[in-house]
Amino acid sequence: MSRIELNLDRAELDTCVSCGLCLPDCPTYRVTGVDAASPRGRITLMRAVNDGGAPITEEFVEAMTSCVQCRGCETACPSGVPFGHLMEDTRTALAAGTAITPRWQRAAMAVLGHHRLLLAGSSLLAVAQRFRLVPSRRLGLPARLPIRRPTLQSSGDDVYLFTGCVMDAWQRDVHVATKKVIEATGAGVTPTGAGAACCGALHTHAGLTPTARKYALATIEAMPLDRPILVNSAGCGAALKDYGRLLDTPAAHEFVERVVDVSEWLAPRIDLLDLDATGLRVAIQDPCHLRHVQKAHLPVRTVLAALSADVVELDDEGLCCGAGGAYSVLEPELAGSIRARKLESIERAAPDIVASANPGCSIHLANAGVRVAHPMQIVAEALR
Repeated sequence: MSRIELNLDRAELDTCVSCGLCLPDCPTYRVTGVDAASPRGRITLMRAVNDGGAPITEEFVEAMTSCVQCRGCETACPSGVPFGHLMEDTRTALAAGTAITPRWQRAAMAVLGHHRLLLAGSSLLAVAQRFRLVPSRRLGLPARLPIRRPTLQSSGDDVYLFTGCVMDAWQRDVHVATKKVIEATGAGVTPTGAGAACCGALHTHAGLTPTARKYALATIEAMPLDRPILVNSAGCGAALKDYGRLLDTPAAHEFVERVVDVSEWLAPRIDLLDLDATGLRVAIQDPCHLRHVQKAHLPVRTVLAALSADVVELDDEGLCCGAGGAYSVLEPELAGSIRARKLESIERAAPDIVASANPGCSIHLANAGVRVAHPMQIVAEALR
């Protein structure tokens, strides 16, 4: 391959001392046992290319693209290695040098920023799915894509509800439930709709950082008023909260201060809701970007406990489910092996339903036969 400069932050690279404490928390290392598929091994390869002039080989590219970017290693690391930033910067350099993210992937992801086109294309895909013309599971699609979606109308100006791209196309029912719960507290909701068409999370993961910056600027512009921005997708929330680093402008840093996961916002207001006891045994599957990046997974437990539900924890210490945004499509074999471990943990918990606050996770688990719902859907069903 041609020479590609990574230009990684040397100080960030040097925080890793190769202790290996991250290994049990790395999903790809757990299923492969290969050091190059671990955070420690990947950073060693980054150093060799960044500092030692080692060439970009196919093995190097495979090590970087096979990472789920769950960032569980960051939670486990005693040295505070910013692995997520290192991986994002590495992929940005590789994508700029066309070593990763082929044209078909770039073309598919370009649609995400054009909301009406995305919705129309999704509806056509849903029709094709009805005629069994689409291999839904192989493409990581929901089992039944919606053809029509209920319209989200503004009910007030107390909070914004970020609706995004794929989630609005495929899981608008989650937005409907979320809006209903927020309104039950007495707050008015302004859905963002086409104005904030995409947060750029999938583009950042794919190394398409310039496109992610473009979407970040549009998203900030779409929510100018000083009010909370509630997010019900863990991946989107993590991306929005990282706009300060992505753009490094005063406006971006001010924007980040307003972003909050919907469960974070709801937990201190949960007593405002009139709820029926569900009687459900609910297992919580923490999306990685809620647990490891936003560190906002505990409010989900506060919210669900208010339903008098039997809330149970999975015994895998928050390991990744293998969804990883588009990862389950790009790396189906690894994603399936990682999910298999999660399914075993769910089976041991024996829940009636699994609560997951991220569209990718819920679709990935549902395609394996798990009954899964967003926490806000469970709360909405319990409202009197």
